[in-house]
Amino acid sequence: MSAGTIADWAGGVLLLAGAVLGLIAGIGLVRFPDVLDRMHTATKPQVLGVLLLLAGLALRLRTPSDLGMLVLVAIFQLSTAPVAAQMIGRAAYRSGRVDRSLLDVDELAGR
Repeated sequence: MSAGTIADWAGGVLLLAGAVLGLIAGIGLVRFPDVLDRMHTATKPQVLGVLLLLAGLALRLRTPSDLGMLVLVAIFQLSTAPVAAQMIGRAAYRSGRVDRSLLDVDELAGR
């Protein structure tokens, strides 16, 4: 087998793994009971799924302009998803939608 064929197969596996993680994140958003659990499933598996999809695309496309664009998408995904999760968690806490009995440490209780 040639190196291109191996890269195509590896890219396909990464694309499939990223799609499965995205599906799991979507199911978690529907199934989990509270905001903090949903926030967790909306960020961690979703970000890893997108990164796997991007890696799979990089192995399949292989042109410098496409790789540059994929790197930019990965950087923006890694920089915006944690900030969005932090803002959602903070808004949920402030609006009283978080069950504080489930928290191990409540660092914002005094504020």
